[in-house]
Amino acid sequence: MTSPAWPFPTILHGEAATVALAETVAAFLRVGDVIGLTGEIGAGKTTFARAVIQRLARQAIDVPSPTFTLVQSYPDLTPPIAHFDLYRLGSADDLAELGFDEAAESSAVLVEWPERAGAAMPEDALIITLDGGGDRRRATIGGGGSWQHRLGTFPSTFP
Repeated sequence: MTSPAWPFPTILHGEAATVALAETVAAFLRVGDVIGLTGEIGAGKTTFARAVIQRLARQAIDVPSPTFTLVQSYPDLTPPIAHFDLYRLGSADDLAELGFDEAAESSAVLVEWPERAGAAMPEDALIITLDGGGDRRRATIGGGGSWQHRLGTFPSTFP
C-alpha cells in the first residue's frame, strides 16, 4: 500500500466509517499524543472520540460528552485518555486549571475544538478535520511530529 499524500482527505460514508477511522487511529495512540478534532457542530467529533475510547476499553462503555465538564478522564485505559471539549472554554488561559499540560504528559489527549486552545496545542498534534454530516463526511488528516511516519501505512479509505 502506498502512503497517502500528507495531509490527506478521505470520505466517510456514514457513522460506521467515522468509527472505523477512530478505531484505526486508536491503534497508533501512545502517552503524550494529542489529537485535535475540528469541525462544525454535528460533524462527528464526539462520535470519533467515543469510538477511540471504546476501542481502547475493548467494550462499549459509557462515554459522556465533556461539553459541560470540559474534560473527562479514562485513567484505566492503555494508554490513559483525557477527552477535552473546549467549546465552552472561557479562554486558552483556563486550560491550566483543567490540567491540560499534565494530561498531555501522562495520557493520550483528544481535544474537540482545539482552535480554542491557542498556543497550548502542541505543534506535533494530529489534527483531524471533519466536514459535512449524515451519510457523507470528509475527514482531512494531518499532523506534525512522528504522525506522518507512524501513519505511513494508514488506509486512505474506510468502510
